[in-house]
Amino acid sequence: MSTVEKPASTPKYKVIGTRPIRHDGTDKVTGRAKYGADLRLTGMLSGVVLRSPHAHANIKSIDVSAAEALPGVRAIALCGDIPDAANKIAELGEGSVNLQHLRHNVLAENKVLYRGHAIAAVAADTIHIAEEACKLIKVEYELLPPVMTVLDAMKPDAPVLNADVKTNSLGEQTDKPSNIAKHFRFELGDIAKGFADAKVIVEREFHTATVHQGYIEPHNATAMWGQDGHVTVWCSTQGSFTVRQQVAELMHVPLGHVKVVPMEIGGGFGGKIAVYLEPVAAILSKKTGRPVKVLMNRADVFEGTGPTPGSYIKVKMGADANGKITAAEAYMAYEAGAFPGSPIGAGAMCVFACYDIPNGKIDGFDVCVNKPRTSAYRAPGATNAAMATETVIEEICEKLNMCPLDFRLKNAAKEGTRRIDGPVFPRVGMVESLEAIQNSEHWKTPLSGKNQGRGIASGFWFNCGLKSAATATVNGDGTVGLVEGSTDIGGSRTGLAMQFAEALGITVDQVVPTVADTDGVGYTDVTGGSRVTFATGWAVYEAALDISRQMCKRMAEEWEVPVDQVKYENGGVTGPDGKRLGFAEIAEKSVKHGEPIVGKGTVDPQCPGGAFATHCVDVEVDPETGKVHILRYTASQDVGTAIHPAYVEGQIQGGAVQGIGWGLNEEYFYDDKGTMRNSTFLDYRMPTCLDLPMIETILVEVPNPGHPYGVRGVGEVPIVPPPAALANAIYNAVGVRMQQLPMSPPRVMHELLKKNK
Repeated sequence: MSTVEKPASTPKYKVIGTRPIRHDGTDKVTGRAKYGADLRLTGMLSGVVLRSPHAHANIKSIDVSAAEALPGVRAIALCGDIPDAANKIAELGEGSVNLQHLRHNVLAENKVLYRGHAIAAVAADTIHIAEEACKLIKVEYELLPPVMTVLDAMKPDAPVLNADVKTNSLGEQTDKPSNIAKHFRFELGDIAKGFADAKVIVEREFHTATVHQGYIEPHNATAMWGQDGHVTVWCSTQGSFTVRQQVAELMHVPLGHVKVVPMEIGGGFGGKIAVYLEPVAAILSKKTGRPVKVLMNRADVFEGTGPTPGSYIKVKMGADANGKITAAEAYMAYEAGAFPGSPIGAGAMCVFACYDIPNGKIDGFDVCVNKPRTSAYRAPGATNAAMATETVIEEICEKLNMCPLDFRLKNAAKEGTRRIDGPVFPRVGMVESLEAIQNSEHWKTPLSGKNQGRGIASGFWFNCGLKSAATATVNGDGTVGLVEGSTDIGGSRTGLAMQFAEALGITVDQVVPTVADTDGVGYTDVTGGSRVTFATGWAVYEAALDISRQMCKRMAEEWEVPVDQVKYENGGVTGPDGKRLGFAEIAEKSVKHGEPIVGKGTVDPQCPGGAFATHCVDVEVDPETGKVHILRYTASQDVGTAIHPAYVEGQIQGGAVQGIGWGLNEEYFYDDKGTMRNSTFLDYRMPTCLDLPMIETILVEVPNPGHPYGVRGVGEVPIVPPPAALANAIYNAVGVRMQQLPMSPPRVMHELLKKNK
């Protein structure tokens, strides 16, 4: 069950806040929606990628002659088929990438850096022939010792993965190759004085495991390289414009010669932004002159694409006798995987962001290890950080004999609070998210069972704006074709159509939303960073305003009055002397007797507004096995304005479930040779419905002052609090503090045995 809290000042809307059926729902539930693997083109070949069986090795030689001789093989691609990219940095909307590293990640050249690293690809008449050809490719390796954790990789004598990676430390570039790509620091106030003023100081170390986003649909790409030098790519991606840029940059073709057609997407959560198969398919198509489709199997997804990073975090916090935080310090080292680019920056921005801390220091390290290059995963970096901060806070509360909710309320970030990394918060809802839990039935209901405990934790994600574009064509019957460029992962077509309809005073059924390819709409950044409903929503709002202005101008001309005497309101145009024409009537006139009305909106908003959440969980721990059973779960979140409450609830529930999996079971399990031993959904333990209670949601609406409708992104912050909330609940149930994720039965049992010695 869900509840919605609306402050008295919240404006009343006609469309926003309702729960219409999603526009793409029928196609998806009936199987008509087309995903990447569904694409069929005339003359299409099948592609298969050969991957490294080793975690770290030099490539001495590659012999493809036997594979080329196999009947039905049409082309083989190697890294040398991708032009050298030097060390150019490309901005991809959500983060940046070194193109040479991207090139070597798509197809390894002289070295493999993780088990599953792509080495070669074959295009053949059938997938079976392509698979057989891959087995015929002979690769000679020189094995090197793998380094699998950040602490091992940071040792002075650790094997170095990339000769061109040299530490940039506090803005100074070093000369020695290293696995540490970057070290940065944020500071605020006087950290020494802050700890001197503290009555209680707690310092703890935390280790979190590598985990995967767990999207249902594997990666896919189909490419057709035409005789005119133009390339069309069909794929399931979170950002078609990002794919276009990466393919154009890697293949050294003009940006305008690449068209990317986004297919429906079966989940991404940040893992489908970087390219893996798209350049490979393009190379094979160029070589064969035919379309080529390349698909991953599940093991390829686990071993060859970007998970979220494991990490080592040390947090030290102090508080005075009144329960005010006086100082906080964090040392954060995040896995980058094979190439630099972990979300350490985002983690450092979030680690202490929930609280008003006058004195703080954060050191962040981006560290290469022999695992796939990490990708975003729902608030990337923030879940790791919250696990550390929120469990340390719980220990401080115990030492001060203070209620953990009261402590958080006393220290909560609010409007005017400066984060340690610099930004000052506008109007935000951290306090309201805490109060919602405090007033909830869940919090007020006591636990009485043996080995049961309750835990809470808060989390933050800063959200992002970035660029979006939309166009809208008014049809003669009063419907509108709305065209936008944001991949729809969680129902954004309808959420955008609702904002558009609200702005024009029409019904959402009158709006027909379409996600266009890169030739069909203006530049739009990725579906990520919790930006689509906020930024693309603003773009469609601007397109609606453009239409309303055009309608006013048309009617002013028809009524022969100055345009400032007409007004668009309540789904139509009103003029002097009570004149009025509705939207559909003006639409019909514009098609029959005037120029078509086409609106456009382009935005690059700068005030996405941060999102805060507080979660409360009850658990029961089996002291004989260490298994944690979740009894009840409530998630409170400041959602700004809930455009489609059902979608908002779904985002919160889904994020909480993923956070629960991260907290209790999920991890990449590697052996001492760097081989992942659980690269299937049978062995990679994600939660099922049997592991979960109903996730109760509380939607707290504190409108974002930086958006026309008060929108805040909601999709990312729900994954942040769960592991810490579970850790706190486990402690309150059986008295052991967990400092390593996942908190699987063996680890909980290990701590229980230590406690009972």
